[in-house]
Amino acid sequence: MPFTTISVIGLGYIGLPTAAVFASRKKQVIGVDVNQNTVDIINRGQIHIVEPDLDMVVHAAVTEGYLRASTHPEPADAFLIAVPTPFKGDHEPDLSYIESASTSIAPVLKKGDLVILESTSPVGATEQMAAWLAEARPDLSFPQTHGEDSDIRIAHCPERVLPGHVLRELVQNDRVIGGMTSKCSQLAISLYKIFVQGECIVTNARTAEMCKLTENSSRDVGIAFANELSMICDKLDINVWELISLANRHPRVNILQPGPGVGGHCIAVDPWFIVSKTPEQSQLIRTAREVNDSKPQWVIDKVKLAVAEFLQANPDKTAREVTISCFGLAFKPDIDDMRESPAFSIAQKIAETHAGITVAVDPNIDVLPEIMKNKIQLLSIKNALETSDILVLLVDHKEFKELSKNDIKKQIIVDTRGIFQQ
Repeated sequence: MPFTTISVIGLGYIGLPTAAVFASRKKQVIGVDVNQNTVDIINRGQIHIVEPDLDMVVHAAVTEGYLRASTHPEPADAFLIAVPTPFKGDHEPDLSYIESASTSIAPVLKKGDLVILESTSPVGATEQMAAWLAEARPDLSFPQTHGEDSDIRIAHCPERVLPGHVLRELVQNDRVIGGMTSKCSQLAISLYKIFVQGECIVTNARTAEMCKLTENSSRDVGIAFANELSMICDKLDINVWELISLANRHPRVNILQPGPGVGGHCIAVDPWFIVSKTPEQSQLIRTAREVNDSKPQWVIDKVKLAVAEFLQANPDKTAREVTISCFGLAFKPDIDDMRESPAFSIAQKIAETHAGITVAVDPNIDVLPEIMKNKIQLLSIKNALETSDILVLLVDHKEFKELSKNDIKKQIIVDTRGIFQQ
């Protein structure tokens, strides 16, 4: 079927770029978000997140009349749900955002519509979404009861993009299409082929859900090995970055780089979705999560040792006179996204426990979150280097990589990314 109008529910780091790319293909797109400020910003042709080139695409789409945002769903031919799936309790998946999105679009659904869940989800979430929709609209039929003859088509299609490269990867990457029936999958393919140049591979909804979780869990296990190795090497007085570089010269070895932990809305979260469903079978995945979750505290302990080292070298000073600079707050280099960021949590913990001044430096962040504002000063690289006694390198932003050893020669350094130790 021709898709005249497409609705994207959730205008965050995935939803907004997706809406913008559809609109750039001259499709009418209605973006829906519960945040009025987000809606207002987009309707001015501006963006509320950092993503290269997205500002130009959104501005053009809004100016040309193909993209507009609203706080309430409107009728469309296809609905893509791209809302968060956070935790509740002990790493239990919270599907309340998906439920709210389902409830919100249910009144405007009509026969022939396609609903795609893009949110990274535990296995079974797409079926649960279909059940919520069916409950809200008993006048329509759904795949779980009417199979190929259903009024509404439902599929799961997880996003597989890298922040900082989203626009390119949305178009070029392969997509896994998990329809609840064959017709659901085929309709979803026809929607994504509006802009996707990669291959659209069909599977069932549960396998599509598990595929995204598997991709990120595999990365998490690899990072956990690197992080554990860094702690071992610290104990044995070995430079872990040199060690990994040497080991990776083996043609069949590709060890990842260690860091202060694992962040972001995917790798730090998705493995728990597998563990929550199959706790007895997910022992390696759980252990990797625990290793990576423990790394921030290890970094904080290293900072405490650095403070003690500074005070020993400067016996005339007290801890209140020690200024610590945390370089980087985002969960990865060259973006502003602080979701599940170990750097953010480390900086916050240092500010809460350190008697002196704690400074944050992040070239991609102009305003600190409210939770940090009274605890941490946001300074430029230059000002932080001039005033700090201890430098904690948490994120390898390109601006930090450009610093020379002469720039930071007077500070004690805790370098979690190996920028100054290779």
